[in-house]
Amino acid sequence: MRLPLTSHGVLVAHGPGDSDGTFARAFDLLLATVPLAVVAIAVTAYVAAAVAERRGRGWPTARTLAFVGGGLVLALSLSPPMERLSDESFSGHAAQHLLLAMLAPLLLVLGAPVTLALRALPRRRALALGHVLRSRPVALLSRPSVALLLNSGGLLVLYLTPLYAWSTQSTAVHALVHVHLLLAGLLFAWVIAGPDPAPGRPSVRVRLVVLGVAIALHATVSQLLYAGLFVQVDAPADELRAAGSLMYFGGDIVELMLALALLLTWRPDVRRTREGPETVRSRGLAASIGSRWPIRRTSRPSTPSRAAAPAE
Repeated sequence: MRLPLTSHGVLVAHGPGDSDGTFARAFDLLLATVPLAVVAIAVTAYVAAAVAERRGRGWPTARTLAFVGGGLVLALSLSPPMERLSDESFSGHAAQHLLLAMLAPLLLVLGAPVTLALRALPRRRALALGHVLRSRPVALLSRPSVALLLNSGGLLVLYLTPLYAWSTQSTAVHALVHVHLLLAGLLFAWVIAGPDPAPGRPSVRVRLVVLGVAIALHATVSQLLYAGLFVQVDAPADELRAAGSLMYFGGDIVELMLALALLLTWRPDVRRTREGPETVRSRGLAASIGSRWPIRRTSRPSTPSRAAAPAE
């Protein structure tokens, strides 16, 4: 629920010659159009790569539909009508939160954009992307505990601290909160159920436990909003109850979709072989790129198997 800058006395447009007012309007227009343009470019690039890949080695239509659907949901959550609805009521903000931070990230991740990029990029760029995926920062971010902290922890900070109030008073803070919600949602969906390769991905059981913790935290925040307890949100009680209910039930639906995606898209990441986990992980990335662009194995060569004993 971001109030217009002019209502706070921060920037007041006194007339067509006022430079501050012109700058404020230009900045608001920039924030309204640039995200939608980025989403449109990303969806267009994905569809073009998917069509080309489908003509070659094949690409699942379901993944394309998921990514396009996620792009549409993301565009809807960032559209001017949704922004106005979020500005006018806290329940509108809750609806925007569900679309931006939960549903859109899940659909985008299910489109497996990284796998498509590994296949579509030229050899050198695909190898560079593969090395990034095996880097230490990505390995750290791909830990379920880190993804949980950034995703659910950000939700706690947003509503249990003055951060939400600041986001209603500053366009820059409002935009940064949106960026965090989207990126944290993408990271969490990728770590829990993404079909794209991830370094050191834990077992399904571990990820289900982490997802259960996230569901419990989201439900707790929703109930606190409904009751108006401990939350630093200046909104009428009826709006808090409506927002709490929407986040509770709407969040359950998206989280159940995430759990289902985990069970349907899971693949073993590290198999027990003599080659070691790093070799298997590199092979998985090479499979994502395709046999044309093999990735150099970084693990030590496997120990030669013992010769079979002569038959008696």
